[in-house]
Amino acid sequence: MNTEPEERWWRGAVIYQIYPRSFADSDGDGVGDLDGVTGRLDHLVDLGVDALWLTPINPSGGADGGYDVTDYTDVDPVYGDLAAFDRLVHAAHQRDLRVLVDIVPNHTSDRHPWFVESRSSRSNARRDWYVWADGREGGTAPPNNWVSTFAGPAWSSDARTKQWFLTSFYPEQADLNWENPEVRAALTGAMRFWRERGADGFRIDVVQRLSKDPLLRDNPPPADDAEWAATGRYDEDGPLGPARIAEVRRALGDDVLLLGEVWVLEVERTYRYVGPGLLDLAFAFPFAMAPWNPRLLMTVVEQVERLTAADGRLPTYHLSNHDTPRAGTRFGPGTVREALTMLLTLRGTPVLYQGDELGLLDTPVP
Repeated sequence: MNTEPEERWWRGAVIYQIYPRSFADSDGDGVGDLDGVTGRLDHLVDLGVDALWLTPINPSGGADGGYDVTDYTDVDPVYGDLAAFDRLVHAAHQRDLRVLVDIVPNHTSDRHPWFVESRSSRSNARRDWYVWADGREGGTAPPNNWVSTFAGPAWSSDARTKQWFLTSFYPEQADLNWENPEVRAALTGAMRFWRERGADGFRIDVVQRLSKDPLLRDNPPPADDAEWAATGRYDEDGPLGPARIAEVRRALGDDVLLLGEVWVLEVERTYRYVGPGLLDLAFAFPFAMAPWNPRLLMTVVEQVERLTAADGRLPTYHLSNHDTPRAGTRFGPGTVREALTMLLTLRGTPVLYQGDELGLLDTPVP
């Protein structure tokens, strides 16, 4: 049974981000795990948070901190197993804590069985599950000028089939083809799997990448292409982006929290993904990227309020996460208390990164 928007638990909640590898180690092997998280739930209750978000716990290829998934419906053995996840959810719910699972829908590891099949031949049934294209200059150059988030071309060549596959992040992360309804069904099916095991919601990775130009045109788009001109590029944040999220919402229902990572710096673009039938929440990244400057921070907050307050949508602010320096390192250790006070008193549903409540700083890993 669907609840009315004002009754939904995430309104006024505080979400605590957990990076399981470094949070709590239950078995002394030097790596955090799900049983370690379960053992620290009382700390989260004492802290006063309402939900925990687990960064990816799936088996992965090890190229990008778990964001290169090899199996969407299992737990990486380094973190435990499905029984450990079930124990965590049960213990969390006993304490009135909700659990969010991180889902990575834009890409898989190049070791995922889907991609292994896809690259086996041009005629494979899963070939169209990924974005493949012929290269330029006789196949020796990438199909277009799209650039990877981590620098260099956003394409990797495949010697066997003599085509290129899209890799918007690392070369080991092959982009799924969201134009293919079978892909969309597989990803929503994976989300239903975790929902049926008790997950209360999902943090959806790189939402803006779910709509790309199927014609694979070079960036930037021509000025007279009104449908794409607002974003200034063809490789992300396309016109079908909200429709992709609407399809996920229809598959899961309204009672599941959908928190989106929409990695764009224009908050107007972010909030076109948020609303009835779409995301419930989306990170306001300009807030997290701003320096410790009251005027700049207030400018972002005022802009977000103009976009959300009138229709009841909620902002989601954060200071740090697994991709960015900690607030204490970025702002200076003497400002952490003030920064957290600001975060936790603004209207909306804040996300607190593990350790920020302690004022932890970034530390080099040997």
